[in-house]
Amino acid sequence: MSAALIELALFASKTIIIFAFILCVLIVFFALAAKNKLQARLSIKNLNKKAAENTALLLEEISPKQFKQFCKDRKAAKKAIAKQASPAKRIYVLDFNGDVKASAVEALREEITALLHIATPQDEVLLRLESAGGMVHSYGLAAAQLLRIRAKHIPLVVAIDKVAASGGYLMACVANRILAAPFSIIGSIGVVVQLPNFHRYLQNKQIDFEQHTAGEFKRTISLFGENTEEGRDKLQHEINDIHQLFKNLIVTHRQQIDINKVATGEHWLGEQALGLQLVDEIRTSDDYLFEQEKNADLYSIEYKMKKSFMSKFFAGARMLQEKLLSFRFQA
Repeated sequence: MSAALIELALFASKTIIIFAFILCVLIVFFALAAKNKLQARLSIKNLNKKAAENTALLLEEISPKQFKQFCKDRKAAKKAIAKQASPAKRIYVLDFNGDVKASAVEALREEITALLHIATPQDEVLLRLESAGGMVHSYGLAAAQLLRIRAKHIPLVVAIDKVAASGGYLMACVANRILAAPFSIIGSIGVVVQLPNFHRYLQNKQIDFEQHTAGEFKRTISLFGENTEEGRDKLQHEINDIHQLFKNLIVTHRQQIDINKVATGEHWLGEQALGLQLVDEIRTSDDYLFEQEKNADLYSIEYKMKKSFMSKFFAGARMLQEKLLSFRFQA
């Protein structure tokens, strides 16, 4: 009897320990989730101030005499600006680093909405753009956000230091002016759809696949079913329509381009792109800002979004699901 009680007590203690461990894990999990709730805020940096501080640090270390003179000149410049009847020109600097889904568009739309409340046609927006393209609808939205700036008659300059291809150039082409570094990659004006088909493999393994749709072309081509010539032709028509819309957007905003020459899906380096009038000037964003800081107030605007623990977890799951079960048009 006593042995049975001992075994019962041991079982109960193990159960309590396991329950306590699970409870602790859940508490930690939800504490982390609560701590990492979605937070977003607009970050603004004065780039003139940053440049002046860096210059002062260098001069203080290298030449004390020049450092003193620099401080005097800076104070005099501040007094002169304070006496000006009209404020200095402002250049708002935005950054867009694009992935396949153009995820950065969520921050871009917030940044543009914020600056449109204060920017005037006397100001300017500089977008430092880096993207090799991706989903058509996502990059179409990103281009539409930039068109909001143009609609307010605020000059828009796009600077391409590395790459603006396909969907990236879809965004860039709406600018008043495009700057490109000498070896940046420009162009790829085309549309591509690619996916594997496992139909013959499933047949070989005697696995049936069923797909039921309402609408003749609800699905044109399939991952697992047998693709038809009618479906392929329909998909090709859709691709051609998207390509034509891409070309129309470019022609609307860059009428100097020979669209039939550049809309072949090819890409070019910056120097070559200048000859094709895909860009307006060979220059890095750093060089452009270095020159502009003499006569304008430069402000970097960034909408910082912090994802929660749970959203990061489920985002990864959704990404895996999308890769396995769907395909997307890519431009």
